[in-house]
Amino acid sequence: MTAESALEQALIARYGTLGKVTVPFLLRSDDGLVFTIRSYTALVRSYGLMQEFITPHCPEQNGMVERVIRTLKEQCVHQHRFETLQHASRVIADWISFYDTRRPHQALKMKTPVEAFALAA
Repeated sequence: MTAESALEQALIARYGTLGKVTVPFLLRSDDGLVFTIRSYTALVRSYGLMQEFITPHCPEQNGMVERVIRTLKEQCVHQHRFETLQHASRVIADWISFYDTRRPHQALKMKTPVEAFALAA
């Protein structure tokens, strides 16, 4: 999956469709190549979004994302021995679905992200 397709899937999950967002929001990331290449930055702008980059070597500036990645590793990746890339992709996709739709989050007052943010199903 490319950064472009991941962004579009996230927009569909959030808004139920693709198109310029009515209330622009900020995408914060590191300055990795996938987030700075021309095709990605143009796509971000085409949807009316803005980008912000954290200071290099300061992952604490993106703490929530870092925490999700840590949780993914602890609760999914380190619990499996993947046989193929397809197997890993399927297991991780299933875990992300569980994380978003069935796992209550303390920071969301014990709601799932789908419940808390009324995401398109």
